[in-house]
Amino acid sequence: MKLYYSPGACSLSPHIVLREAGMDFQAVSVDLATKQIDGGGDFRRINDRGYVPALELDDGQVLTEVPAILAYLGDLRPDCGLVPRVGSFERYRVLEWLSFISSELHKTFSPLFAPDTPDDYKPVVRGRLTERSAYLERRLADGRAFLTGDTFTAADAYLFVVIGWSAYVDLDLRSYPKLSAYQARVGTRPKVQAALKAEGLLKA
Repeated sequence: MKLYYSPGACSLSPHIVLREAGMDFQAVSVDLATKQIDGGGDFRRINDRGYVPALELDDGQVLTEVPAILAYLGDLRPDCGLVPRVGSFERYRVLEWLSFISSELHKTFSPLFAPDTPDDYKPVVRGRLTERSAYLERRLADGRAFLTGDTFTAADAYLFVVIGWSAYVDLDLRSYPKLSAYQARVGTRPKVQAALKAEGLLKA
């Protein structure tokens, strides 16, 4: 498999999951500004929408969108518990979190990275992120180690990446001690650190 990624983008979440599951894969960097693949080639031939992640399978099929890729990878290695087994209620809890992160967090952050977002709209976006962060703080207040309990799942990989963007948009997580502790806890996982180092986001 090939994972097309851009350092620190949402593609970091399947990168983490691939390493957590111990899968063999090739990580291929993409310049999102030029749509060029590291080593040459137009990324739009892989994903015509021009954004990461894209997972190219050994048979040439390409899968896109973070929740779909994470669910697929989890199902390849059900023994890892990254996505609970089909038919279990625990699986739907993970899917519920993946949907929330994608629609309520990931897409809410996006305008703050877009150069054409009006300045007077950015406080509105930050206000929504503050509300979502407060919600996460409440959900983590029961002492759970991860989003669904004591087991790290694909949803945690996704949330870790998205919440990590707070540092780039002046969203101070110190107001949310449970969320801050969660972020630090996930960040110490060996496979998470390996993915960060591979993308040049953490010094070796």
